[in-house]
Amino acid sequence: MNIAKPMLALVTGLLMTSSALAIDIRIGVLNDRSGIYADLSGEGSVIAARMAIEDFGAADKGINVEILSADHQNRPDVASTIARQWYDNDNVDVIADVPTSSAAIAVHEITREKNRVFIVSGAASSDLTGTMCSPNTAHWTYDTWALANGTGSAMVQEGFDSWYFLTADYAFGHALEADTSAVVEASGGEVLGTVRHPFPGQDFSSFLLQAQASGAKVIGLANAGGDTVNAIKQASEFGITQAGQALAGLLIFITDVDALGLNDAQGLVLTEAFYWDLNDETREWSERFEAQRGAKPTMVHAGVYSGVLHYLKAVEHAGSKDAELVMAAMRELPIEDPVMGGGELRIDGRKTHDMYLFRVKSPDESSGPWDYYEHLATIPAETAFRPLEDGGCELVN
Repeated sequence: MNIAKPMLALVTGLLMTSSALAIDIRIGVLNDRSGIYADLSGEGSVIAARMAIEDFGAADKGINVEILSADHQNRPDVASTIARQWYDNDNVDVIADVPTSSAAIAVHEITREKNRVFIVSGAASSDLTGTMCSPNTAHWTYDTWALANGTGSAMVQEGFDSWYFLTADYAFGHALEADTSAVVEASGGEVLGTVRHPFPGQDFSSFLLQAQASGAKVIGLANAGGDTVNAIKQASEFGITQAGQALAGLLIFITDVDALGLNDAQGLVLTEAFYWDLNDETREWSERFEAQRGAKPTMVHAGVYSGVLHYLKAVEHAGSKDAELVMAAMRELPIEDPVMGGGELRIDGRKTHDMYLFRVKSPDESSGPWDYYEHLATIPAETAFRPLEDGGCELVN
């Protein structure tokens, strides 16, 4: 098995000060660095973590931080091997990011076993804070329930009330399909069927033709990254949207829209936790990020920054990197940062915050590079995520 070796990517905070704290922390950023999720996660998440360390002023507070990074190749077996090596041999205290829900679930279980901290930004499965919940995991940025609640309910309300799903055949796709189906049906719509494609996929033609033949008003794309981009491009080539069916990108990132171009992406309705052009603070932070990455940040990058920043605040508050003390401090402290605004970390591990409903602009509406979204609505934090009592988490009394 070809397992990517953990790579020591960045080191910051090497000089101690006279602060009373003297804590050494290792953060492992684990994600896809070479595959279909590399643009939305990858090296950008390492940059975001480094920015959080710098903005926190870790070195000046006596907290020495090292960042390790590795490529999990979107495989749970590779992710598991790296996580165990980091925890057992490399003294990693916290793992961050981890797109691909199957990989995240594997790391989630190992983190609980080793009693460390896991801050999920890239993975989506709502099971991480549901029946699989753990006192060691914080699910930071978004999940399948929030995506379904935003995009699914909005489209049904607009009359798009019959759905057929094109679903990536692994944990994330299954969860996104299930959560969106529940929202569609609860909103008065119906699900006519589903077809599942291999992950990752290249040729979606037969799957799209099945969806087209269903006669559903909406083809729900329960996939992400390169799979979503390829499916949308091929749908455009087949003239599916021109014939009257709508595509619902249930997990779309700004890097996907950039790859598609506005001609193909225009009109897509999507839900995100972050957009670079929301306000002055998001614009300033995104400009700094772009100067290092050469592209605007995705919500995954924003989530890594926000999660690492809050983790460091919790370490300072607790005066320790002990996982139990730090997780308690992360739940106790209010969350506030310039990227994702305010929020809180619930007992089930779900971090709550506002979510946003966007429509992708047409080429004529865009003022230039990365001006891709029209803000349709803000979904308040208290309704954006699954109610605490509905997830089945054993930590909830």
